Amino acid sequence: MLKVVHYINQFFANIGGEEMAHVPAEVREGIVGPGLAFQQAFGEEAEIVATIICGDSYFNENLEEAKQTIINMVKKYSPDLFIAGPAFNAGRYGVACGTIAMAVRDELNIPVLSGMYRENPGADMFKNSIYVVSTKNSAAGMRDAVKKMAPLALKLAKGEKVGASAEEGYMPNGKRVNFFEKERGSRRAVNMLIKKLNGKEFETEFPMPDFDRVDPNPAVKDITKAKIALVTSGGIVPKGNPDHIESSSASKYGKYDIDGIMDLTEADFATAHGGYDPVYANLDPDRVLPVDVLREFEKEGKIGSIHRYFYTTVGNGTAVKNSKAFAEEFAKELLADGVDAVILTST
Repeated sequence: MLKVVHYINQFFANIGGEEMAHVPAEVREGIVGPGLAFQQAFGEEAEIVATIICGDSYFNENLEEAKQTIINMVKKYSPDLFIAGPAFNAGRYGVACGTIAMAVRDELNIPVLSGMYRENPGADMFKNSIYVVSTKNSAAGMRDAVKKMAPLALKLAKGEKVGASAEEGYMPNGKRVNFFEKERGSRRAVNMLIKKLNGKEFETEFPMPDFDRVDPNPAVKDITKAKIALVTSGGIVPKGNPDHIESSSASKYGKYDIDGIMDLTEADFATAHGGYDPVYANLDPDRVLPVDVLREFEKEGKIGSIHRYFYTTVGNGTAVKNSKAFAEEFAKELLADGVDAVILTST
């Protein structure tokens, strides 16, 4: 039976969320968390012999030490395959999965596989270096991810030939693989054209890159008379998060009144963001949303005024589609309120 070592983060190991992202690497014998779904998909062909767990913050903040520790853990089991994730749209988890998978492949010469949402920064960083299966953007897509990852994992472990990305489900990696189609090209092209003319979905065989280009607005003519609004993806909200903005993969944004507020304090504001250590942002929310500095500029006449409302959401794992929809909605309000410029802050 093929031996597999599985890498997951603290969340999928049921240790905790962001508050436990500092935990160092540890190894547990057998299956933990999502490994059960992989084991069921492998059947009698492969066995997860060990699961390595590491906090996302610990891995990324102690990169070389964490890599070496985990490589030594993997080496002990002499596996036929190393699986990292899937990380879905969790950015630091995705980067950790890609980093450790590449290190295991390069140093131990073991086949590796990961899975991520296409907008995960780890996908862009590693899809041309290792096999990364395209997943949905949250853990709700675990079943779909395992369904695609498990067959490819077995192929890699057995050393079998891997087909094209369209056949195997991994993200295109810049390598072209020849294969024979059932239908000739002219027929496929006509079928796509007919679907397009009838408004039906079709999948092109030659996807073009989609570059999001935003033309900059003209400079503010007189900043000393301008009304400035604050917008943030850093998750600053009134204490208690009254609109229940999700800490990850946000489906909403908040609009809050700061009229007369000179300083954001920990008594009244906090961050709802689940993708970074909230301690310093909670101690002084102005670190993410600089109301205090803008009030000083307002008093000194360096700007005209601060808009009385700020808009906020959480950027952690939030889809680009949702982010654009939020902005399109509240941008209309900013224009209607006579806002001249926006300062957009992140984490």
